[in-house]
Amino acid sequence: MLLFLSEEHVEKWLKDWHLPRGAILSLHQCWHLAKALYSPDRREPKWRRLTVDEYEALFAGLGLTSSFWNLLMGS
Repeated sequence: MLLFLSEEHVEKWLKDWHLPRGAILSLHQCWHLAKALYSPDRREPKWRRLTVDEYEALFAGLGLTSSFWNLLMGS
């Protein structure tokens, strides 16, 4: 994960490193994604891994809707 100050900073970094643009999250989205993924206590007997549909719903709820966030290829 890389943190940038602005869109201009992102574009300059991509140009300097000759890389394509990937998924970009706001700090707000990153915080809520991390909280959703890492808050549940996996030691709890009732804990279970989210399904693909649940993960994609989580991503969509955070506004992460680009093809980068599609978990199944060809979806």
